[in-house]
Amino acid sequence: MSMETENVVARLKSSGLFRTKGLIGGKWIDAYDGKTIEVYNPANGEVIASVACMGERETKDAISSAHDAFNHWSKLTAAERSTRLRRWYNLLIEHKEELGQLITLEQGKPLTDSIFEVVCGASYIEFFAEEAKRVYGDILPSPMPDRRMFVLKQPVGVVGAITPWNFPLAMVTRKVAPALACGCTAVLKPSELTPLIALAAAELALQSGIPPGVLNVVMGDAPKIGNSILESPQVRKITFTGSTAVGKKLMAGAADTVKKVSLELGGNAPFIIFDDADLEAALKASLATKFFNTGQACICTNRLLVQEGIYEKFINAFSNVVQSLKVGNGFSEGVDQGPLINEAAVQKVESLVQDAISKGAKVVVGGKRHNLGFTFYEPTIISDVKNEMLIARHEIFGPVTPVIRFKTEEEAIQIANDTEYGLAAYFFTNNIQRSWRVCEALEYGMVGVNVGLFGSEGAPFGGFKQSGLGRECSKYGLDEYLEVRTKHTMFFYFRKKNHTYKLFHLHH
Repeated sequence: MSMETENVVARLKSSGLFRTKGLIGGKWIDAYDGKTIEVYNPANGEVIASVACMGERETKDAISSAHDAFNHWSKLTAAERSTRLRRWYNLLIEHKEELGQLITLEQGKPLTDSIFEVVCGASYIEFFAEEAKRVYGDILPSPMPDRRMFVLKQPVGVVGAITPWNFPLAMVTRKVAPALACGCTAVLKPSELTPLIALAAAELALQSGIPPGVLNVVMGDAPKIGNSILESPQVRKITFTGSTAVGKKLMAGAADTVKKVSLELGGNAPFIIFDDADLEAALKASLATKFFNTGQACICTNRLLVQEGIYEKFINAFSNVVQSLKVGNGFSEGVDQGPLINEAAVQKVESLVQDAISKGAKVVVGGKRHNLGFTFYEPTIISDVKNEMLIARHEIFGPVTPVIRFKTEEEAIQIANDTEYGLAAYFFTNNIQRSWRVCEALEYGMVGVNVGLFGSEGAPFGGFKQSGLGRECSKYGLDEYLEVRTKHTMFFYFRKKNHTYKLFHLHH
C-alpha cells in the first residue's frame, strides 16, 4: 500500500470511519463463512481493504432486523425522526474532508469532486429531514351526509436499497434518507467496488442516534443478496440505481411478492446545439456534462448533436478545450479527470470506439488509453458519428464524446428520441419558441434548456421508457416510500330516553 493510501486510511481509522464489516442490527459483523472481497484503488490497482463478503444468510438476518426495528421507528413522531436525520447530516458535513478522501481512494474521482459529492449526498438527508414533517393527508368531500373520508400516508415498510459505484455516497443517501424520513427501515446493498464509503456513512448514522436495525448494510455476493431481498415477503419496496438489464431482472423478481419498485436505470443523453445557440455557453456546458466523473454518470452526455452550420467551428473549439483537460490521480492538484472504475470499463469504451472507427467515424482527440496506464483513458472526441453506430446506441460511461451532425430541428428531435432510453437531455438555442417546442418534443424525464449538468434535492429525478420507474428527490421522491390509505367514517345518532343525543363513529 502506498504512503498516500496509508495516510488516508490512518486518518479514517482514527475517526472510526474505516469499516470493513457489514452492519446488521446495529452490530458490525463479518461474513458468517469468513469470506472477504478486496476493494481496489482504480488509479493504481492497489488493494485498499478486504471487506466482508456476505450472502443469503446475512441478508435474511438484516431483513429480520429491519422488520423488527420498523415497529419502533415508524411510530416515532416525524419530528423525532427529523432530528436524528439532521444529526446525520451534520456529521457528514463535519467529516466531509475524510469522506471525500475515501471516495477518491475507492472510486477515483478528483478530490474536489468527491468532497462535492459528500456535500450533495448530505443535502439529500437535510432535505428529507425537513420533509419528514410534511407528509400530509387529505379530507375528501363525502358523497353521503353521514360519512367522512380521510386519506392517510403511512410508511411502506422494509426497503431494499441497491446502489451503484459511480456516486457511492450520494446514491446511498438519496435512497436511505427519504425511506427513513417516512418511517421505513432499510437494508442497503452498496456496490462491491465501492463499499467503504457506504459503511462509513452507516457508522455516522449510528452516531447520529438512528436506532440499531433501522439501517443495515450487506455487501458481497450480489446475486444471493439480491435474490434474498426479492424473495422476502418482509421487504415491501425495492429501490435500485444501475443498469437497465439488472433493473429488468429486479422488476420481474419483485412481481412474486408484488413489491413497490423504483428504478433509476441507464441513459443515452443527447446534447443538442442549434446554430443560433450561444456557442461559448454551449461549449462550457457540453464539456462539463460530458466529462464530469470521467463520463461515468447516467446523465452525462452520450451523444453530442451539432447543427451543420456550426459543426466544424464547434468541433475545433471543443477539441481545444478537451485537449487541455488534466488527467491523473484524484489526489493530484488540478486534476480534471480521474480513472475509469476498472479494466472492464476501459475495455467497453475501447470496444465502442473501435466499432465506430470501423464504420467510418473519425477520432479528433484522444481515442486510446492514457499513458498513465491502469484504467486511465484519454478524453476523446469522435466526429462523423451516425446514430446507428453502437457508440450512439449504448451508454458509454467513459470520457468519449461522439459528435453527430444534423440539419433541421425535426431531424435533431428524431435522432434524440431514437433510443430506448429517456433519462436526461440537453439543448442550447436562443430562440424562445424553439426552446418550448423542443423541450416538449423530447422524450426525457429531465431536460436542460441552455444549461448543462443539473440536479437538486428539491427537483424530481427520473426518466421515461427504459430509463426507469418512479422519481427520486423532491416531495415526489418521498411518495415512493409511502402507502396511501383511505379511511371512511360513518356518523349516526340515536335518541336516549332523556332526549339527549350521542354521537357514534363507525370505522371501515
